[in-house]
Amino acid sequence: MPSAESSNSSPVHSDNETTQTAPEIADSAAEKATFSSIGVMKQLCEACDKLGFKAPTDIQRDAIPWALQGRDVIGLAQTGSGKTVAFALPILQALWDNPSPLFACVMAPTRELAYQISETFEALGSGIGARCAVIVGGMDLISQQIALSKRPHIVVCTPGRLQDHLENTKGFSLRTLKYLVMDEADRLLDMDFGPKIDQILRVIPRERNTFLFSATMTTKVAKLQRASLSNPVKVEVSTKYSTVDKLLQYYMFFPFKRKDCYLVWLLNEMAGQTAIVFARTCKEVLRIGLLLRNLGIEAIPLHGQLSMDKRLGALNKFKSGARSVLVATDVASRGLDIPAVDLVVNYDIPSFSKDYIHRVGRTARAGRSGRAISFATQYDVELLQRIEQVIGKKLDEFPSEKDAILLLQERVNEAQRIAMLELKEVQSKQKKGKKRGHGGGAGDDKQISLSEAKKIGRSGKKHRR
Repeated sequence: MPSAESSNSSPVHSDNETTQTAPEIADSAAEKATFSSIGVMKQLCEACDKLGFKAPTDIQRDAIPWALQGRDVIGLAQTGSGKTVAFALPILQALWDNPSPLFACVMAPTRELAYQISETFEALGSGIGARCAVIVGGMDLISQQIALSKRPHIVVCTPGRLQDHLENTKGFSLRTLKYLVMDEADRLLDMDFGPKIDQILRVIPRERNTFLFSATMTTKVAKLQRASLSNPVKVEVSTKYSTVDKLLQYYMFFPFKRKDCYLVWLLNEMAGQTAIVFARTCKEVLRIGLLLRNLGIEAIPLHGQLSMDKRLGALNKFKSGARSVLVATDVASRGLDIPAVDLVVNYDIPSFSKDYIHRVGRTARAGRSGRAISFATQYDVELLQRIEQVIGKKLDEFPSEKDAILLLQERVNEAQRIAMLELKEVQSKQKKGKKRGHGGGAGDDKQISLSEAKKIGRSGKKHRR
């Protein structure tokens, strides 16, 4: 595929096609660009202004003019660069010009991201009457069928649930579809959605516009591009792996047995700031959440084994400021736009460097600054060095007070002991629920929240006394 030219956009073409020049409006200087100057209509410009979008980001400035010309677009940009608005504005403008139901379909890799994309469409399209439906797993199928029967303009979905509705929901089809968007395409394919996407591509109209947005152009994404896009324009505003300039990145090195102690010290030092703590497994997320709550730190968990309602509830509590610390697996690492996250902590360093890029991209968004701190024990040195090599910079060591940290050890040990007892009781209750037929998989509504776990823990402590 041709590399991006000086304008940061280049048509992707076969040998018998001629290279086209970028639209003139995309050639204006970045500092002078406005949404109006790149062709966005007045009503949508006003919506952008109300939402605080004062000027287009790089990906928006370069991709929107092509999309408004009716071209297929491949958008490659780092996380937090404004990709959602880059495809939402052209779709809403086309909907204004040619209103029809089931006009656009947006596929996302996670349920949380799907809801966030829908919120962006509804906020931008409120002035023109745009209607959205979110179709994801873990939610009631009947209510989704009712929402689809009302023929919304835009369907935002995860591929698996969309395929379920295409096969099983009477009267639902995408025959009128004019726009297809695959957001976070590299993650869609990493999560093995490829076969589902292939099935969907076979039943939707060939005459459509397709936007493919991704942080990285992997071989899988390139294959998907060839299968689904027609003479697309490639818009690339970042290197393959990069973090934003306003992100301060650090590491803390210590023995594995001190990991919890360093986390508690760090969050106490950052008291009053919002933080996302990333851990590797669902069990570890719940354990850390219980540990922090036992030490008076208001934390809430987010992982794939919670029901969709509880996952959205955790996100909303964190966004609203009701909880200052979100402890999460990588389900929260992609695409989520949570305003004003001050700190990202990699409690467990991710095995893949691109997951690091996406995790730390939860902070320092939309021009704001932020900090990311990675915990490195004697077992993590190679992973840390690999990340440094990929991002092209050495991480600085975060200054810490070792004597002050060690003073916390006794309190942390006691909180660890209580957290493990509480965790065992939670797991025991889940197993009993499954035996009665009330348990289930990741989307079960009977999953236990952290607050419920806390109640179990209190009752357990009374019993032990």
